Amino acid sequence: MMTNILKQVAGIDVAQKELVVSMGRMDQELTLEIFAFKTFPNNEKGFKALIQWSATITDDKVKVRYVMEATGVYHESLAYYLADNGFELSIVLPNKISNYFRTLDINTITDKTASQTIARFGLERKLEVWLKPKKIFRDLKQLTRERDQLIAERTLLKNQLHAELAEAFPNQRSVNRINSRIRFLNEQEKEIKGDIAEIVKQDNELLKKVQTITSIPGVGKLTAIIVLAETNGFELIRNKRQLASYSGLDIREKQSGTLVKGKPRISKKGNRHLRKAMHLPALSAIKHNEQFKVIFTRLVSRHGIKMKAAVALQRKLLELIFVIWKTDKPFAKDHLESANKLTILQNT
Repeated sequence: MMTNILKQVAGIDVAQKELVVSMGRMDQELTLEIFAFKTFPNNEKGFKALIQWSATITDDKVKVRYVMEATGVYHESLAYYLADNGFELSIVLPNKISNYFRTLDINTITDKTASQTIARFGLERKLEVWLKPKKIFRDLKQLTRERDQLIAERTLLKNQLHAELAEAFPNQRSVNRINSRIRFLNEQEKEIKGDIAEIVKQDNELLKKVQTITSIPGVGKLTAIIVLAETNGFELIRNKRQLASYSGLDIREKQSGTLVKGKPRISKKGNRHLRKAMHLPALSAIKHNEQFKVIFTRLVSRHGIKMKAAVALQRKLLELIFVIWKTDKPFAKDHLESANKLTILQNT
């Protein structure tokens, strides 16, 4: 058994229903050891069991740092539980863990090896302590996601209505019921938008930030709010590369040795709400802004794939929102100057 423990880390691989946990420690000679492993349900009962287990197997003179990836929404309940109960916690972007994983001599990826990798990462790196995001971002995320679900439901109803009306003898009572449900959803969307506007209006700093962000061509208030809500005001984001990875708009190539297999594709492993939010703004910017139109045309001329060029512009718009949030300066033409020299598909 190790003596003179310097650091103790619980690496947690978070899934929808369970937490896979590996416990590691480091001594004064910087020797690392992963010495325990256990799974827990991803609920409050499991959180309490995790804390009790941790207390029984670790040195009580050295704080345990809990480390996990930002995995959609599944990690959030545990994160708030740990923070509210005074435990040290670090949340890491998935690309950092996956890049670190590739440096290790591990051939098989399992929940267990993932948790062990997170524990090793936490022991080797100096990580920031996670602080709970502002309540305003949590509230806005709940509302924007509720609206997104509502719109998906309304789209299904409209498709159902179209199919009903296309029949030779539509059932008028069915048509009336579908229209009634669509009107109800329209009212609910209006209500949600009002709630969102009221929340933003109460925070003068956020209101000014949103107004500055909407100086970007194609980016409206709702898009700006969705991006800020989904990133908690870019809480974990330090650079554009991290943002691209978090959104799943980063480019991945399949490699074997020195050979590249297949065409480069976006990873789609990140936050799908961010990717979805950037779709229509990118199309609008291409249609109505000359600079974006020129970049889009140039990209299409290189590879002939319009969708690929549109995705590149989605990423660029997201990066611009990040830059303008950080600098607090409205969009200007020189924001896109670099795109005349480098393809937007390259990592920045």
